[in-house]
Amino acid sequence: MQVMTPRGPALVQVDEVADARLLLVLTHGSAGTVEAPDLLAVRDAAVAAGVSVARVTQAFRVAGARAPGSAERQDEAWEVVLDELRAARPGLPVVQGGRSNGARVACRTAKAVGAAAVVALAFPLHPPGKPERSRADELRGAGVDVLVVNGDRDPFGVPDAGDAARLVVLPGEGHELRRDPARVGEVVAEWIVRYA
Repeated sequence: MQVMTPRGPALVQVDEVADARLLLVLTHGSAGTVEAPDLLAVRDAAVAAGVSVARVTQAFRVAGARAPGSAERQDEAWEVVLDELRAARPGLPVVQGGRSNGARVACRTAKAVGAAAVVALAFPLHPPGKPERSRADELRGAGVDVLVVNGDRDPFGVPDAGDAARLVVLPGEGHELRRDPARVGEVVAEWIVRYA
């Protein structure tokens, strides 16, 4: 499915389940895709738990860009996609999330789109080697519960437990969360069903 945004078309792949309890909307990082191993594992675990999952390729990636541009423009485009997904499923609770940059978008827009909660995979707390440039305010400012799943070897840092409703730090994992993606999926699915 294609959704036209102010930044151009975004692409949405939806895995629908019968009698869905919840819609989980996920997106990629700056240079990534919705085929990232952790996103696919989360999709599989969520679908098994009775949750429909939409994976969104944001407009900047559809256009071939590797960087999202300004946060304001990225968030504006994201909100258009969420409005369309919600309109097609009135009354169904929505949890939104993503990995890395996608997690930041999900946190920044959670209240505006009426999300019940946020899933932040590999939240990039700061640029590598620059802990003084913390983005913890995005987590704390989400206005809804946030689940953070990070690896303990992530060069982008690991948020503090107080920055989120739940923090899960996976040993041996880096920013890609690809050593045990199934574990990432289990953690997310177990947490999101409370918002159904």
